[in-house]
Amino acid sequence: MFSYKTTLLIFVFLCCSLGLAAQFKIHFKIRSVPVAHSSEEIFVAGNFNGWDPGKEQYRFSRAGDSITLDMAGLKEGIYQFKFTRGDWKKAEVTASGSGIDNRQLKLRSDTSIEFSIDAWADDFSKNEKQHTASSNVQVLDTAFFIPQLNRSRKIWIYLPPGYAGSKKKYPVLYMHDGQNLFDDYTSAYGEWGVDECLDSMIKNGKPASIVVGIDNGPKRINEYNPYNNAEYGNGEGEAYVAFLAETLKPYIDKHFRTLSSKENTFIAGSSLGGLISYYAMLRYPDVFGKGGMFSPSFWIAPEMNQLTDSLAPKIKGQFFFYVGENESENMVSDMQLIADKLGENSSTLIYEITDPEGKHNEQAWRKWFGEFYLWVTGNGLSYQIK
Repeated sequence: MFSYKTTLLIFVFLCCSLGLAAQFKIHFKIRSVPVAHSSEEIFVAGNFNGWDPGKEQYRFSRAGDSITLDMAGLKEGIYQFKFTRGDWKKAEVTASGSGIDNRQLKLRSDTSIEFSIDAWADDFSKNEKQHTASSNVQVLDTAFFIPQLNRSRKIWIYLPPGYAGSKKKYPVLYMHDGQNLFDDYTSAYGEWGVDECLDSMIKNGKPASIVVGIDNGPKRINEYNPYNNAEYGNGEGEAYVAFLAETLKPYIDKHFRTLSSKENTFIAGSSLGGLISYYAMLRYPDVFGKGGMFSPSFWIAPEMNQLTDSLAPKIKGQFFFYVGENESENMVSDMQLIADKLGENSSTLIYEITDPEGKHNEQAWRKWFGEFYLWVTGNGLSYQIK
């Protein structure tokens, strides 16, 4: 006869076994690649590795004509990814050179899957891509110094129509991943169209703002994460947001006609840019009063849960959260957890959107940027306060 203790041990063993059984493997095989660079290393980057384009453990192996990669220990869920040659400037594109949507796989069991790569981005002349930035966009500095990190970065600025001929002061929106905001020429997979969106809105009587875009750099994962991570290295997010609040914003306020109060200072970004935007609002609540967190990568920084619990009672302002259901298995729940914690323990206004068709890409963020902008400038008609 089984004792209660024996039965309990069997139950625990079965639960553990089921947990282990929920670990799956993907066997990638690339059946064809472009002739150019055919012997170079190929990597996969996706929501399983922080979109790192050249991480060694995600490098394909070659044996004769076989190009394969096995990824084990994956949980059931939705995975998005692209292939690269170790750099986003060397990522896969269509045969005509256009950017492609993220590849997507719904993992429910061990899976073997084959792909073909049509072309690489760096095999197309930049002349084949057109500049799309409006006349209101300019490069403020190609190498603006970041003293907190001892490195430099390209900075863009959008000045609204009529800026030069008036004495009016404007709110300022600070955004990350600057090369993807205004110009298709500099973007890897399409731009947000921030300038076109604002040009159109302002023309139709909506409020105008200045937009400052900060390019990302080779250490994007570190700069946009305030916490150390065993897999991705030391977090530099504290220094990065200090640069925004203590160096860049004072410079912009000094050299341009701005409304410098926190109510008129916004911050926004996507993915890791969404994570660091949220952190900046918690860390500098008297500087950044309104923010847009598009598909925030809270998964890489679980410490953000405790920080939210600690600081939420002191936080005011407006928080716009967006996530798509076609991103990853935990993206929606991770965002909702933070939004709920913030809403329950602070006096903030929260606008939360979950798009059933949304993916983790610029097209999705572009779709909802206008809604974010109208809400933080006080003109959103369809917003729902959580």
